Amino acid sequence: MKRTISFTTGKGSVNHNSRKFHATNIDPERSHLNIEYFNENIKDVYHELFDEALARYNEKQTRNDRRIDDYYEKILSGKQEKPFYEIVVQIGDKDNMGAKTEDGQLAGKILDEYMKGFQKRNPTLKVFSAYLHMDEATPHLHIDFIPYVTGSKRGLETRVSLKKALESLGFKGGTRSETERNQWYAHEKKQLSELMLNHGIEWEKKGTHEKHLSVLDFKKQERSKEVEELEKKKTELQSENQSYEEINENLKGQLSELDDEIRSMQNGMEKSKKEAESARKQADKYQKRMQELAPMVKDMEHMAAKFSDNPEQVLPEAGSIESGKSYREKKAKPLMEKIVKVLRSVYASYLDVSRKFDKLQLSYNRTVEKANNLSDRFHEIYTENQELKEIVRDYECVKAVLGKEKVSGIVQMEKQREQLLKEQKRAERRKQNREAR
Repeated sequence: MKRTISFTTGKGSVNHNSRKFHATNIDPERSHLNIEYFNENIKDVYHELFDEALARYNEKQTRNDRRIDDYYEKILSGKQEKPFYEIVVQIGDKDNMGAKTEDGQLAGKILDEYMKGFQKRNPTLKVFSAYLHMDEATPHLHIDFIPYVTGSKRGLETRVSLKKALESLGFKGGTRSETERNQWYAHEKKQLSELMLNHGIEWEKKGTHEKHLSVLDFKKQERSKEVEELEKKKTELQSENQSYEEINENLKGQLSELDDEIRSMQNGMEKSKKEAESARKQADKYQKRMQELAPMVKDMEHMAAKFSDNPEQVLPEAGSIESGKSYREKKAKPLMEKIVKVLRSVYASYLDVSRKFDKLQLSYNRTVEKANNLSDRFHEIYTENQELKEIVRDYECVKAVLGKEKVSGIVQMEKQREQLLKEQKRAERRKQNREAR
């Protein structure tokens, strides 16, 4: 027995899948045969997957407009990624695998086995809603999942990304027909075909011409193919657009860092100017005080030395009323000692003020030099910032003229060329090292 395998993109109607309402093609009397595997609120799952990464991301932001309040709402309103994806898996069709027949029951059993291994095979596709429907014409699975990647260098460390989620599972895109999603589809079909073979059913791979299809079924299939092609094109455009967004984000990040550094430099310059002004005022104060003391301390050490000599050689003899010895011992010598003490104290104060002035003068000169260096660095960064802004403007002009797709293609080619050059240089170095040995 041979049967086809169908993997299609679903509409993602969780209420329909969980049978909160019944469509006209459903037999309610058979709904109890359905199997529910997962039925979680998508917002709760988003909190579980991304809250920690979101908190770390927001802590790093210096600008409020770059913070993210609700990651689910951001993805829902964005254009880069869908909040979740759905696939519908089916074996055969209503004519050869009708749900009411024994073959249909067997199809349901195989799909049940397939679903039980799905999450283990695809750990980066977080399933939050999954059902096996046995109450429609043909048994089939609805699997709703959130694709995510960890360790991301852009945006949140853990973020939504179908491309990266599939890459982490080993599916790397190549040509337009060999996208990550197409490779993954092929792999999952192979997994399902092996389960089918265990039950005696071979995988029938049909070509472009299919038999036993009614006109309506054929039209529906052709429309399905058109939708699938559009989905492929959409995925490719999203990938190209992501490259552009990465470049734009990098430029914006550099500009933001330069803006922050400029503000920091401005603050540093203001602080240095205030410190320099304070030092200048203090120096002026000490200089004024020194100018006041200068006449007083002129020849002060000489006077102190002179009056430190033997008082008998300096002081006159006592008068007739008082004996000379009494005059010198009781009046002259104590007076001279006080004069010498005062003179030396004033001179010491002068020296102390002079030292403080010299120290402040040195500090002032250093602060002025620091402010000048900050000013030079500020102008360098400001010039670099202006150049980056000019690059961004040029990039936007090129994108407007050539189109986002062509610009992204050129960027990718240049990245590949740079990588090839790096590999060639590494190979050349290894060759030179081998020859040297």
